[in-house]
Amino acid sequence: MATAADLRRIALSLEGTTEAPHFDRRAFRVKRIYATLAADGLTANLMLTPDEQALKCLTAPAIFAAAPNAWGRNGATTVTLAAASAQDLTAALRLAHAHALPNAKSKRA
Repeated sequence: MATAADLRRIALSLEGTTEAPHFDRRAFRVKRIYATLAADGLTANLMLTPDEQALKCLTAPAIFAAAPNAWGRNGATTVTLAAASAQDLTAALRLAHAHALPNAKSKRA
């Protein structure tokens, strides 16, 4: 079972990541935001590609779900932290982080 503290620890261990407030959430970013943590600490949104999101949601639907609205259609993926292992969370954060690196050639539109 992953926690908000796990998400913060893992995200801040990834190259160049900084943390800052983002509306009612905490944002983790490099060149751009790749993850946000809900104020209640129960869920996080990760910026994946639509294909990555589809695979995560198909293989682990108790952990991953498309965020509502256009953000979700563009790959924003909600992670239910209590359902995720530290390994699940680390792998997903690394994917999202890779898209936010300054020199990344993102598949995101």
